Amino acid sequence: MPRFIMMVVVAAVVAVLFAGSALAFQCPKLIAQINTESGNRLDAASAGAKQKATEAQKLHAEGKHADSEKVAKEGLAMLGKAM
Repeated sequence: MPRFIMMVVVAAVVAVLFAGSALAFQCPKLIAQINTESGNRLDAASAGAKQKATEAQKLHAEGKHADSEKVAKEGLAMLGKAM
């Protein structure tokens, strides 16, 4: 029984580690979505969303993925795209 419990714990730790790295890749996807959605638009919402995309990219590069994702989602909300 202790061996089974140890295997479950190890599997859970591995799952958490892989989930964390998978979430880190969501930042660029959201940033790309902002850039695609804003395209050649020249309105205030588009300009604000592009600023949020730039800020999110900077945070992503710094390894602050949770903050990057939050900012990117704010940018998408400016464009009327809820996540």
